[in-house]
Formats: sequence, C-alpha cells, structure tokens
Amino acid sequence: MPEGIAVVGVVDPLAKDAQRAVEQADLVVGAPRHLAAVGRTGVEFGDLAGVLDTVAGEPGRVCVLASGDPGFFGIVRPLAERFGPERLEVHPAPSSVSLAFARLGIPWDDAVVVSAHGRPIEEAADAAAAAGKAAVLVSPDAPPQSIGRALLDRGARHTAVAVCSRLGGHDEEVTRTDLAGLAQGDWDPLSVVVLLADDGVAAHKCLAFGRPDRAYGHRAGMITKAEVRAVVLSKLALPTSGVLWDVGAGSGSVALECADLAPSLDVYALERSPKELRANARGTAVRVVEGDAPDALADLPDPDRVFVGGGGLDVLDAAARRLRPGGRVVASYAAIDRAAAAAEHLGHLVEVSVSRGARLPDGSFRLAAENPVFVAWGPDE
Repeated sequence: MPEGIAVVGVVDPLAKDAQRAVEQADLVVGAPRHLAAVGRTGVEFGDLAGVLDTVAGEPGRVCVLASGDPGFFGIVRPLAERFGPERLEVHPAPSSVSLAFARLGIPWDDAVVVSAHGRPIEEAADAAAAAGKAAVLVSPDAPPQSIGRALLDRGARHTAVAVCSRLGGHDEEVTRTDLAGLAQGDWDPLSVVVLLADDGVAAHKCLAFGRPDRAYGHRAGMITKAEVRAVVLSKLALPTSGVLWDVGAGSGSVALECADLAPSLDVYALERSPKELRANARGTAVRVVEGDAPDALADLPDPDRVFVGGGGLDVLDAAARRLRPGGRVVASYAAIDRAAAAAEHLGHLVEVSVSRGARLPDGSFRLAAENPVFVAWGPDE
C-alpha cells in the first residue's frame, strides 16, 4: 500500500503544489503525453485494474497524472474506492468541459454533461439529445463522429456543434460545425463535443408543470390536459434518477415533461398506437415502447415511478408488483367507479375539475367546464 497518492491534473505550467507532488513521487503513473509534459518517466496508463494494482504495490509516494480535473468523470473515483479518499491529495486543473466552454466564450452552468466512457453510446446520445446545451466526453470507443451519427438517428435538434480537441495542450483545436458535419468527420477522440440548440448564451428554457396542450401532437383531444398533467406530475414526486413508466402514454405529454423535469430519469412510454408519441418524442430521451399492457411491461426495467394513463386494474396491479422500494404509482380516470377501485389499491384519490375561460362575442369571459378527471396515487413513501 502506498504511503500517499497525489493525483495531478496536468496543465502547463503546473501549480507549485502539483509540481512538488510530481517531483517527490517515487512512482509516477500517467499517459505518455502527460509523463512527457511533466518531464518524468513512469508507468504508462493501460488497463485500469492493472494501474490500481501497480499503485497498490508501491510502498512510497505515488503521483497519478490525469487530464484537467481528475475528480470530474476521472481517476479520483476509482482511486478513492480502492484506497480511500483520506489517502488522496488531489491537485485539479481546469476540467476539459470548462476549457471547452471557455474557448467558445459561453457559460455552462445550465449545460448537461454526458460521458461516453464505459457506457453504451446509445445512452450517452439519449441524454445529450434531450438537452438544449450539452457537453459529451468522448473516447476512442465512442469518437465524436459516432456521437454525431447517434444524435442524427434520434432527431436531435442542436443547431451548432463544436469539437474541442486536446484542450490545454500546445496543439489544442476547436472546430465549429453542425450535426451532419460531426457525423461525417474524422475527429480526434481526445475531444469534448459541445452541442447547442441556440447560441448558448440565452437563458435555459423554463421547466414548467402542465405545458399547453398545443405543445403536443395528439388525436382528437386524446391527451392528459395541462391542468390535470400538473397535478399528476406533483403526485409523482419525481426522483432525480431512476426509472419511470408512462403506461398508455397516448401523446406522451406526461413522459416528456417528466424527462425534462428530471433529466437523469430513464423514461419509458408504452403505447399501443404510438404514431403521435413517436413524433412528440423525437429528439428527446424518452424511450418509446409499442405494445399492450400489462404484457409489454415484462421487458422493461423495474420502475421507481409509474403513471397509468390507460388500462384497467390488471395494469395497475402489474405496475405495483414491479415497483421498487419507495416507489409510487399515479393513475388518472374519467370514470369515478374505476377511480375509486384504483384508490382502494393505491390509497389516495382527488378530483380535478377545471373551467377554462372562453371569450364571448363582446370580449368578456365565460367559464367553460372541462369534464372532471380523477387522479389516484400511492403508496405513501
């Protein structure tokens, strides 16, 4: 076991404390370019497990070299898991993501950061496609052009792309392009891909409960109305991560708003006839599943939250049986008898009655009542 482990984010020039950590190390581990940058010989990075074993076998001081901020999707996590955070002395440099946005001259406090390291490229593309502003950390196994092709397949709506390569090095390069150019290029895998749906400066879009019904394509009014949707979303009490099912999703309005409100949720929208759902979900992270419940639920991962917008008690029971600990099911009904039966299973029921203002010929308003909708939910967390 080493006496101590210094983790240095390489930048030119190194800060004094980071330079001292490099000079005092008995063993230095890093990529060839990082070893060359600090003027040390050492063990070159290869298989992560082998690197950790090499570090474990050194009784003296170890210095691990990394790019940028090693605590940001970097080597700090596996080192802390293996040796404990109390043994680490971390000297971060600016992260590759912060450098990328700095080179572009735009803020990134509202950006979604996605890593394609060690995860299926489809998952990285799903998360990036749903974001108005995103940075994707790519890899040799998932180079920029692969991300570009996956984003085009998902109908991503980004209007501007920047490929920021070898950031912090003397040969760094920033190339502006579009999604087609990203997909067709031959890019350096040591890059950060920045995706923008606008100029990147405008404030991030508002996250709202119950968007207008006109925001979604739907068949003959077959949509969870905006005011009911707002109540459904509040009863779902969305977690920051996990799995959500929208069963009998219709137009997908509930699934789409859940995905926007909690971007780290894996959202599955199940619908028998998903034409409108597919159109509405294009370019988002919502996964459309065609089929009938409850049979089509068998292949989905167990949920943390479920919204049932269509189906009988058999669907409700099938969802409840699969629910993870601490989960919740919310269901909406037009008929009070079905809603009351659902409430017997779930525990709670509310009626949502809405009257919308409608203009009269003289310009004044009258209230036009919508049909009441009943929302059942439970169990309590």
